[in-house]
This record gives sequence, structure tokens and C-alpha cells, in this order.
Amino acid sequence: MSDLLDTGALLERARRLVDAARKAGADAADVMALRGVSVGVQMREGQVESSERSEGDDLGLRVFVGRRSASVSSNDPREDAAALAERAVAIARVAPEDPYARLADPADLATSWADLDLIDPVMMAVADLEALARRAEEAALAVKGVSKSGGASAGAGIGGFALVTSTGFEGASLGSSTSFSVTAIAGEGTGMERDYDYSATRHRADLDAAELVGARAGERAVRRLNPRKVDTTRVPVIFDPRTAASFPSYLASAANGQSVARKTSFLRERLGQRIFKAGVSIVDDPHRPRGLRSRPFDGEGVATRPLVLIEDGVLTSWLLDSATAAELGLRTTGHASRGTGGPPSPGATNLHLAAGTVSPKDMIGAITSGLYVTDMIGSGVNMVTGDYSRGCSGYWIENGELAYPVAEITIAGNLVDMFANLTPADDLVLHHGVDAPTVLVEGLTVAGR
Repeated sequence: MSDLLDTGALLERARRLVDAARKAGADAADVMALRGVSVGVQMREGQVESSERSEGDDLGLRVFVGRRSASVSSNDPREDAAALAERAVAIARVAPEDPYARLADPADLATSWADLDLIDPVMMAVADLEALARRAEEAALAVKGVSKSGGASAGAGIGGFALVTSTGFEGASLGSSTSFSVTAIAGEGTGMERDYDYSATRHRADLDAAELVGARAGERAVRRLNPRKVDTTRVPVIFDPRTAASFPSYLASAANGQSVARKTSFLRERLGQRIFKAGVSIVDDPHRPRGLRSRPFDGEGVATRPLVLIEDGVLTSWLLDSATAAELGLRTTGHASRGTGGPPSPGATNLHLAAGTVSPKDMIGAITSGLYVTDMIGSGVNMVTGDYSRGCSGYWIENGELAYPVAEITIAGNLVDMFANLTPADDLVLHHGVDAPTVLVEGLTVAGR
């Protein structure tokens, strides 16, 4: 474990590769080095079905020759740095010119960063993971009405990246992860329903209790039994926190600078305009302690910072890396994400829709007839136009109460209108990489029978 947490050798290898690229004729270069080790188990009905372990280091070299660039990668620690660099430079010399591809401006590079507490130094052993998954499955099966298990899994890992650039940046960031999940099946024959629950954290001590997760999965499955269909109508729709998390995700996709530059975002002309109700905020926070997507600097070495994408309902910024920022005539926001096989692209970190002031109970209580969504199916969202159509299941609301389960229905609308008519509840909990409270969206078309 101590060797895994020591990034010195990884940084030294990256330095040698950057130096080799400059000697091979590159005007500039950077190296992304990824490291990871993970273990995981899958089980069903108390029996382990699979157990696996993976580990390795990957290197990605990006070189620039004038306005031309190329990327090559390798997972062979014995590969000669000079040969890899020469291959990358040769490819770059015949690549098409790109006026926007570049390393980050040295003025934007991180020079120091806080400890975000991303590492649990003790990774769970396979036996502990098996016990965790087994306890979750047993708790799900103990729920009255649950007929069988859909399986349980658990996993743990430590991984991260080191970055070295020819402009002088050097840094490394490692993080741990532990997670488990369980799927419960209720009912019999053609009347069976399934649902799931899970917990994922940086530190094992922060995991939800296995018994609690299993019970939640079982109870969710049982509540879905004997669903009804509903007539096509137009009603207010409430999304539970699990499904409501899709809304900040859609916003981040539409605010991605790459999509804006390519004119494939339905929000491309809306910067600085109100697109949500007054009071609504969506925040990207890479500095959340123990956050699943926290990082002290981005994939170009740029210092990260919290960014309020939606402030009081107004779209304030795009998510940008250096290339998309240059194309749009702006400055990077420190959101470059990358692997070893290609150039960076913008991506969100810990994203959440801020809580509102109304409770979910009051939100439901104010609806005479409507839909409460607990599960989404498919991905029918057009990010160019904002057109939205997704299958779902949940509960029908009658006279302020969840009356009965419903299924085989579709919600249709447009994200422009949905954003404008969205009201968040007060039950936000920051658990995952993307979080949201319960959300009410007025006036959606619910297509049923």
C-alpha cells in the first residue's frame, strides 16, 4: 500500500517522458500518468459469483509541434521514453493544424493546494467486501414481500493521476473509493418488480450501514408491486432525489464549453440569462472534502475552484478547459478532464442543485393530481434542442398523497421549459458526484394508455 500511495516514481517517469519529447522536437508537451488498483466481488443468494482484482499504471503523452498536436499512450512500464516521444512527434508533424489546442496558460496553473482528505489509507480486503455485500443482500431478502435477490456487489480501490507539463507544472492527486450495492426483486411470475440501493464514499467509515441499504432496496421493490397505468394527461411531476439528480447533469452537459463551441447545446445563446426561477442555484465544487469527484487541480494543472453555474436562476458560466476557452474567447474555468489516450475536454466535478425552502411533504400535499417519479428509463434527451422524453415509473399523487404505484409511462417536455418551471425542495443531501433535492416541475405531459 505504501508503494501505491507514493507517486514519486510516477512523477519521475512523467518528467523523463516530457524531456524526451522536447529532445525529439516537440515545442511543448505534457504527460498524464494514471494509477489504480481495485478489488471487487459479485454475489447472489449468498454465493460469491466472481471476485476480481486489477491494477496498473498508464501513461499518456501529448506533444505540440507548432499548431499541430498528437497524443500517444502506453501501459508498458518498460517502454522506451525516447521511442514513445519520437512516435508522438512524428504523428504531430502530419496532424492537421488546430489553432485552439494548447497547454494551459502558466498564469492559471496551480502552485499549491489544500488536502481534500481523499485517501482512506486502508483498502478493504476481499473478505470484508464479501461480508458487506452479504449483509446488504440478507437485509434486502428480510423485507416482507421480497422474493429473491437480484445480486449484490462491493468494491474498493485507490487511484489517481500525476501530471507534468513542459511549462513547469508537476502535481499528483490520489483518491480512494469504497462502494456496495444490492438489487431486490419482489413479487412472483410476470408481476415481479425490482429496485436497488447503494452507497459509495471515499472513506469506508462514511458508508451507509449495509443493513440500511439492503432494507431500502427491498422496501423500494415491494412498493412498486402491482403498478397501474394512467391516462395521458398534463400534470405537475415531482422527481425524488435519485431521479432529480439528472437535472444538474443536463445543465452541466448543456453548459459544457465543447458543446457550446460546436453549437450542439440548446443553451448556447443563453449565457447571462435567467433560465431557472429566481433563487435556484447549481454549484460545481471540486473542493468538497472527501467528495467523490473532488480534485485540487484539473487535467491541465489549472487550479480548481468552486463555480456557481446557476446563480439566482441565471446561467453565469460555461465549463471550460484551455482549448474550448480559447475557441470561445474566454478563460479556462479549471474543468479539464482527460485520460491517457487523447486531449482534455471539459467536465464537471461535484455538482449539486441547491436546496429550496419547501419540504417534499408539503410539495406533494399541494398537488391534487400528479406524478411522483422514482425511476427513469432510457436516455431520450436531445441536447441540441432540449427536447425531453423518458420512460419512468413511480407513484400517482391524488389529493396530496402517494396513492398507488404506476409504470409504463413516459414524461415529455423540453428542458428549456422544465428548467424555467423547476422548484427544488429542502431535502438536499450531499452523497454522490451529482446531487439534488426532491424537485417539482410544473406542467409536463405524462403519456400513458
